[in-house]
Amino acid sequence: MNVHTTARHCELDPEVRTHTQQRLERLTHYLRHPDDLMEAHVVFAAEKYRHSAEVTLKIRHLGEVFSREEAGDPRAAIDLAAERLEHQILRAKERRVERRHAGGLRALNGAEANGEADADADADAGGSAEAPDEPSDGADRFTDEE
Repeated sequence: MNVHTTARHCELDPEVRTHTQQRLERLTHYLRHPDDLMEAHVVFAAEKYRHSAEVTLKIRHLGEVFSREEAGDPRAAIDLAAERLEHQILRAKERRVERRHAGGLRALNGAEANGEADADADADAGGSAEAPDEPSDGADRFTDEE
């Protein structure tokens, strides 16, 4: 994963850069493959006593995920931004799994609403509930009258 860091109006210590790298690498635990996290761009900005961190992640099969947080310390700002990114990734993952599992249920519920599922179930059971056991007209009956 490539992590690009930019500092606006401040100087970043190498410790903050390594902390950022390690913190963002932990996000790979929430993805299917560690290679799905393709690129991260982090922008640190300092304004008086506030430090802000803007993080943009490019994730395969998910697109871009963005977070911006402020704190008194750059490390705290990156931790808050990473927490928010975790929640966004988990929420997207849950939506994808729900959609995949609910797709079969929606199709089944739609078929039941049209009455198609009941007809298919009766045909599989070997007969229809509407058909009587004996024929309705007498033409089909075999009799021994001669």
